[in-house]
Amino acid sequence: MSRICELTGKGRLVGNNVSHANNKTKRTFLPNLQNVTLLSDALERQVKLRVSMNGLRSVEHVGGLDNWLTKTSDEKLSLKARRLKREIEKKASAA
Repeated sequence: MSRICELTGKGRLVGNNVSHANNKTKRTFLPNLQNVTLLSDALERQVKLRVSMNGLRSVEHVGGLDNWLTKTSDEKLSLKARRLKREIEKKASAA
């Protein structure tokens, strides 16, 4: 399972551990990913996603999963999130 947020596209970063003697060794910084169940108002069902906590705060700030998906570009979203976005857009255009 890749360590990438399905909503924001946030992934791992690479950097250095720096010791007191200024020795540098490679290390990775991983995003704080959690398995979360979010409610979609348009689809009237729950959706399980692997989201970073920063992404979850952004979703709550925007006003929910449906608003977040409609405002976010497809490049940042995972395949699962893009399919959800398409379903939400179909539901909105049908109504």
